[in-house]
Amino acid sequence: MRQIDYIVIHCTATQPDTKVESIERYWREQLGWRSPGYHFIIEADGNIVQLQDVDKIANGVRGYNKNSIHLSYIGGVDKNGLPKDNRTEEQKDQMYLLVHSLRTVYPEAKIRGHREFPNVNKACPSFDVQEIRDAIY
Repeated sequence: MRQIDYIVIHCTATQPDTKVESIERYWREQLGWRSPGYHFIIEADGNIVQLQDVDKIANGVRGYNKNSIHLSYIGGVDKNGLPKDNRTEEQKDQMYLLVHSLRTVYPEAKIRGHREFPNVNKACPSFDVQEIRDAIY
């Protein structure tokens, strides 16, 4: 079992109706990744898709992947590609439940948004993760 220091929350920076397969294809074909960017992805209807076993490394935050679990919701930008919290209520509910269950397994793990890591210059996850920390800690 890997040591998990962080549970990292992301957005896909796509439109909310983007398909998981399209995101996976982008990682493989455009970025050349062999592993996915996230362990879990939450679709607009709240369905959680596990893309990678948590005992394996995903490509979520450069320099922090070895000790992190990454989860994302599909969305995070408006029609013009600008950051926007466009999570559905189902995504919000499932994100909370997923983070809560991961914290049960990894009680020492810190909950962080992607943008809260050093040298990350993006708005991801397009909302303030403090709301989740307040509800869980």
